[in-house]
Amino acid sequence: MNKMTDKTLRADRWLYMATALYFVMNGAQLWETSIMVPAWTAGPPASLFFFKTAYGLDFKLFWIVVHSVHEVFLLLALLFNWHIRQRRNIMIGLLVIHVALRIWTLQYFAPTLMQFMAMDVKPVVDPSLLERATIWKHLNYLRVGLYILVNLGYVFIFRLKRNHIIQN
Repeated sequence: MNKMTDKTLRADRWLYMATALYFVMNGAQLWETSIMVPAWTAGPPASLFFFKTAYGLDFKLFWIVVHSVHEVFLLLALLFNWHIRQRRNIMIGLLVIHVALRIWTLQYFAPTLMQFMAMDVKPVVDPSLLERATIWKHLNYLRVGLYILVNLGYVFIFRLKRNHIIQN
């Protein structure tokens, strides 16, 4: 096996691992979005009990770990694919979109969710809180859909013919 073939196989492996981890992350997002989000956004502050019991939900640590591990793998995949120009260019574009989604998450989704999690549970539905929660939920659908599209972009990279794109 020559040196370029070895580098390309290693590039394939890292891209595969990063893409697979993206699917794992998207699976967790889909689970949370389809089961938990509709429940807690159904009628705040009454529906916020999901966060307040002795065993209340708090996915903060989970998402910090999942995103951190995934993003390390994305960067390593980019590093190992750097010699394949077309892959590199597409991966940089996808990484820019991913980072933009993460910034949106850290600027809007996480702080807003933390505000909801800090609220006291009351046996009523507050129309203004319901409206805020509904907006959050619908924007979250968009955000998760965009993450899935980015993930599919990484799948597309595998379809590129490597023998035409290796930079000498």
